[in-house]
Amino acid sequence: MKVLTIAGTSVRRLTRDRSNIFFVFILPMLLILILGAAFGGSSDPRVGVVSSGSGALGEDLAGRISEVEGITVSDWEDKDSLVLAVERGQLEAGVVIPEGYDDTLRNSESVTIEFVSRPDPSAEALKNTVDSAATEQGALLRAAAFTVGQGTADFSEALETAEDVAVATKGLVIEQRTVGEPFAFEQLGRFELGAYSQLLLFVFLTSMTGSAALIQSRQLGVSERMLSTPTPVRTILAGEALGRLSVAMVQGLLIIFGTALMFGVDWGDPLGATATFLVFSLGASGVGMLMGATFKNDQQAGGIGVLVGIGFGALGGCMLPLSIMKIFSPTLYNVAHITPHAWGIEAFEELILYGGTIADITLELAVLAAFAAVVFALGAWRLRAALTK
Repeated sequence: MKVLTIAGTSVRRLTRDRSNIFFVFILPMLLILILGAAFGGSSDPRVGVVSSGSGALGEDLAGRISEVEGITVSDWEDKDSLVLAVERGQLEAGVVIPEGYDDTLRNSESVTIEFVSRPDPSAEALKNTVDSAATEQGALLRAAAFTVGQGTADFSEALETAEDVAVATKGLVIEQRTVGEPFAFEQLGRFELGAYSQLLLFVFLTSMTGSAALIQSRQLGVSERMLSTPTPVRTILAGEALGRLSVAMVQGLLIIFGTALMFGVDWGDPLGATATFLVFSLGASGVGMLMGATFKNDQQAGGIGVLVGIGFGALGGCMLPLSIMKIFSPTLYNVAHITPHAWGIEAFEELILYGGTIADITLELAVLAAFAAVVFALGAWRLRAALTK
């Protein structure tokens, strides 16, 4: 019971500090959101279409745009709201089909379709997509206009015939095949990459900076008062270890469930993801306990903790993907594996990118478990020495 009391105190100290609420809970979610919005790979570009009052041909063009693979099309009421959505980044592009589009084309008059986008490289590709849909419809309209000019049918009959012929006629078929293994991150959803990398970065970073709490306990005499009671040293050690682990678990679970609910992140095999997170958290909290037992003041522990936490995260692939390191610097890729982050990232990538199970990440789990066992043993040894000297 005393072990749980000591551990619960660590968690309460974390949540009572208002600055921790932001840096421990809110900041990771914000970074995941920003990274997903800026670099998310597999989310389809969003295109808004205004076709109100455009008639049957306007609706037909909107339908042709929505049938294009690789984009997500939504309907908008008016041009002003569409332009505002593009400016704010809610849409990558917008298409405005003017009112009277149908009647104007049936009268053989020209029509201007407006394309709205921000000045970025992807806009040209989306413009080509819209042009292709308009060109496809335009070919049918020209065939219908030619038939009307010959006096053999009215516009509606001629257009229907042209559509039937287009469906029955085999056009040019382009077959696309991927040679070799596709780039792994193209298979990720918009927020997956930021989710698991920021999870590992912040759980480890919080454990490092949280080591200051152990030093404060000794400086304020809390540890001495506990030792003056009938509380064995092993109980204090177990309570402090469980407290470090509890802090890491609270933060990590919030990130995991928060990203799953808010951003739809798929963490892969639940058993494998749970095991990876647990053994990584054990290692992180073990390092935090070791630092808290080694340093003499909380300012020193906090400053070095930030440097170690960010440094290990950067080296271990939380900021630059390991697959990029492997291509451009195999040496750096190998060096990255001195950190638990690299092993944790490779475990999550196996689960999320390749649909693996816990059986596929036994090596990663074994390395993380060995790391946790070593740092926890060293941390317990150093903390016992600091408490009993």
